[in-house]
Amino acid sequence: MQKLGAVRRALAAGELDGAMTRLLYGDLTDARRRVSELLDGFQHTFGAGEDTLVALCSAPGRTEIGGNHTDHQHGRVLAGAVDLDFLACAAPNGTNTIRFQSQGWPMVEVALNTLEPVEGEKESTAALVRGMAAQAAKRGYPVSGFDVFAASEVLPGSGLSSSAACEVLLGVIENHLFCSDELDPVTIAQMGQQAENVFFGKPSGLMDQTASSVGGAVAIDFADPAAPVVRSVAVDLDSLGYALCIIDSGASHADLTDEYAAVPKEMGAVAAYFGKSVLREVAEADVLKDLPRLRQAVGDRAVLRALHFYADDKRVEQQADALAQGDFDAFLALVNQSGRSSWELLQDITPAGAVKEQAMAVALAIAERSLKGRGACRVHGGGFAGTIQAFVPLDQLEEFRTQVESALGEGSCHVLRIRPVGGTVLWS
Repeated sequence: MQKLGAVRRALAAGELDGAMTRLLYGDLTDARRRVSELLDGFQHTFGAGEDTLVALCSAPGRTEIGGNHTDHQHGRVLAGAVDLDFLACAAPNGTNTIRFQSQGWPMVEVALNTLEPVEGEKESTAALVRGMAAQAAKRGYPVSGFDVFAASEVLPGSGLSSSAACEVLLGVIENHLFCSDELDPVTIAQMGQQAENVFFGKPSGLMDQTASSVGGAVAIDFADPAAPVVRSVAVDLDSLGYALCIIDSGASHADLTDEYAAVPKEMGAVAAYFGKSVLREVAEADVLKDLPRLRQAVGDRAVLRALHFYADDKRVEQQADALAQGDFDAFLALVNQSGRSSWELLQDITPAGAVKEQAMAVALAIAERSLKGRGACRVHGGGFAGTIQAFVPLDQLEEFRTQVESALGEGSCHVLRIRPVGGTVLWS
């Protein structure tokens, strides 16, 4: 760690510019201002002096690129870190309490007298803070109190997984302060999943945390969720002449719990028909062979969703191979196939029975028309509401954004890049 005053001087001298460039912070003047304001926030919030030893840490949001609703069936996914992050200044405080101040939100204080889930903290930041400390302690590391001042560009509800970025950020901080940087990115991701599942109370796969923690584009095979196989895939969209756009459909996730729950439930029903717990354990050939009886037992939508799983699971490996081989046209074709499969087989574009409001379908139709036969677009994340994803040729980007925002609202089209660096200590 470095003294707070020394970090300020290094920032002013441009010594952090290289690190910020690697994190795709864009305009360095704005980046320096952001870090300076972060240091000010830490100092004012916690009464720190210029001699306080601090660390600057960052964890990115993530985007799902391939494998829609495949991870919960122990399938494959392709995901990537993005250039929006949680940035934090952190330091030990010599107490047994973690103080976490996210800019613009109430202070969260978690006493470490218990490292078990607390019922009253469910679905709160405090649960994630306690959960991540518990996971580090479970691995034998002496976690104690520390202070964090964080500023996030990964807005909640953006489909970029702000909760996973927060978990990874805490993991990076604890790894640096208490674990001698011994924890690898996949372990930090697994800690985040446990914190979210057990302490926060939200069932989730491991895709979000892994993409944020590892960085770049990653193909992840969840055949064994306890030991996922992670394959890093190099991708530089700028050099390929494309931009990644995340487009807000304008629809809210509220009141859609049953829609989301029905996807793994119905896929699970197909697996259970064959005496298995997830579809990865069932051969696609067996599903097709027993199709008439299976339809009677579980219903047609469940069967179609299972067929989507098998197709999208295979596509992930094909997409990763296409990127590795530099065949971006093949990759884009697979993105479009994934999007069509999600719409037709998985059926996670429009909530059941919705007629008047079909925001995701409209967003996809607008994006497809605006691409004019180039690029690709698909649902992003869980579906039914929220965001879609598009890969847009750079020479078409401004026209694309103008057309999309004229139909869906100003500010609805966010242009992002794949960040090559995952959770990291930016300066220490």
